[in-house]
Amino acid sequence: MKLLQSLTREVLLVRKTDAPQSVDDYIARVPEPGRSTLNKMRTTIRSVVPKDATEVISYGLPAFKYKGALVYYGAFANHCSFFPGSAQLIEQFKDELKDFSLTKGAIRFPLDKPLPAPLVKKFVKARITQNDLKKRA
Repeated sequence: MKLLQSLTREVLLVRKTDAPQSVDDYIARVPEPGRSTLNKMRTTIRSVVPKDATEVISYGLPAFKYKGALVYYGAFANHCSFFPGSAQLIEQFKDELKDFSLTKGAIRFPLDKPLPAPLVKKFVKARITQNDLKKRA
């Protein structure tokens, strides 16, 4: 629910017919420099997700799913955001996030400066672990 509330605050309202139908479509609509930033983020996330993870558009944003929602990311007018799907992880890694604008569910960063790849990988791996543990319970 917290993720949904955060996404609702972040996502620009788009008519359903204008909504992107795929991650490629979403990224293609983003002007530079945001497009390059999202492509870098996508490549970084792809490098660590399991082979059976899927890419989808969810809540109007590119997302990865693996045993449930994993992470979301997107571009907005003045920033990009990464949604790790866990306020607990944002709190856990807050010392590494001191240079970024934070909300309960999002990490905001400049359109032309992607989050550091090692940090994104750390979040994604932690989310994979969370989802694996949740599915066992």
